[in-house]
Amino acid sequence: MATIDQQFVEYIVKTLVNNPDKVVVDRKIDEKGVLLSLTVDPEDVGRVIGKRGVTAQAIRVLLRALGTKQDARYNLKIVNTDEDGAPRREERAEAAPAVVEETEEVAEVTEEPEETEAEAEEETSELAEKTRAELADLDDLDI
Repeated sequence: MATIDQQFVEYIVKTLVNNPDKVVVDRKIDEKGVLLSLTVDPEDVGRVIGKRGVTAQAIRVLLRALGTKQDARYNLKIVNTDEDGAPRREERAEAAPAVVEETEEVAEVTEEPEETEAEAEEETSELAEKTRAELADLDDLDI
């Protein structure tokens, strides 16, 4: 049977997500307090976290209020899983070196010769001349 804190988090999260049947809240108690691990469908992780983590922070604030009432300290961990239910962090750690190598190769291939200072000054002076001409045309207008 789920405790009041698990039911509380489940209720809030199930109203936010598209797949409420895949919401799972695990509870562990240690010396730091109560750790609630929230697992949702990978499609719904963004909804639970929210822009810049605002939604997740709001859930944590509500948990803190519940903790004040229950004389307990709550922590919420949102577990990000892939389609198979395995944590994504391990998958990223294995894939990261391959991605780095690919980007290095692309950088080597797409290197362009650097612009010389003379070319940069020439472009700047052309832009300045064009801007002056446009301003002169505006001065000629009777507004």
